[in-house]
Amino acid sequence: MDSYKDLRIWQLAVDLAVDCYKITSSFPREEMFGLSAQIRRASGSIAANIAEGHGRESSGSFVQFLRIAQGSLKELETHLLIGHRVGLIERFDFETLELRCIEIGKMVRALIRSLQGNKR
Repeated sequence: MDSYKDLRIWQLAVDLAVDCYKITSSFPREEMFGLSAQIRRASGSIAANIAEGHGRESSGSFVQFLRIAQGSLKELETHLLIGHRVGLIERFDFETLELRCIEIGKMVRALIRSLQGNKR
């Protein structure tokens, strides 16, 4: 891989962030600096940490940033659940985003295992 942009996991994380921005655009104005901002920040952080880790060009650093991305993913899942429970995110949208988070989470864990077994 020459670029983090070639990583399928990064591409899926960017797509997830874009969809989180779309979902939160319908939130009430009073949520602009609350749950909306938290969802946007956490979703963007996933792809950003994958990219930053890849750019460090060492397996150890990449794994560290993948773990940070994993934490942001869990944070996002929590914020999405809260958004659903308070009625800001429809059930279908929540379930769709949740499944995508689970898929990306599995990919992050697999990449971590791969990198730990294959030191650069």
